[in-house]
Amino acid sequence: MTGTTLMFFSSNVPYTWEPVAGDPTGYFCIFKEGFFQEGLRGSIRDLPMFAPGGKPSFMLNEEQERIIAGIFEKMLGEMQSDYTYKFDLIRNYVTEIVHNALKMEPSSLFYQHPDANSRITAVFTELLERQFPIESPMQQFSMRSAKDYAEKMAVHVNHLNRAIKLTTGKTTTEHIAERLANEAKALLKHTDWNISEIGYCLGFEEPSHFNNFFKKQVAVTPSAYRIA
Repeated sequence: MTGTTLMFFSSNVPYTWEPVAGDPTGYFCIFKEGFFQEGLRGSIRDLPMFAPGGKPSFMLNEEQERIIAGIFEKMLGEMQSDYTYKFDLIRNYVTEIVHNALKMEPSSLFYQHPDANSRITAVFTELLERQFPIESPMQQFSMRSAKDYAEKMAVHVNHLNRAIKLTTGKTTTEHIAERLANEAKALLKHTDWNISEIGYCLGFEEPSHFNNFFKKQVAVTPSAYRIA
């Protein structure tokens, strides 16, 4: 595929990008969701290009490329200015880019996305894996329930559970438990942290809860696994 493409990336969605030829050039703009908390109707995560299962790529013709490049040039100009309200203006420019994209037909040829269930599963997996490895007893695993991930992804928990079950054959809870058990086994074998510290950093307030969880997942107690 040749030509210019407008891409939108969400921090909650895993993407890969690889140039196929030449030395790519262009513009980019990085911002946090909080940048749009004022001045945008609803949440930026509700926009199609940022939603799980959405299509983030838009192929531009010459006229569209000229318009979008012109907006980026205005943004660059404002960043270098001392105008008091420049970030309000830049927010408007980004919004203009978003609305220009929404008027276009998303390119189905540029990147073949999986179905929505597969996309949601990929987002969930990415969010889960981002919390590992645990590198300090003070680090604590916090997203322990399906509801936690659903809220982060802005989808209903039932929708998340259904998508993951259809895609993998396992429940959301099973995936979380398996990943926690694998991390617990690694920490037991490769650190000198005591079992209470390992349980705490994995989100278990009481050592007995961690012991019960580990035995259910691995069939032996944490202490027995450590010395095996």
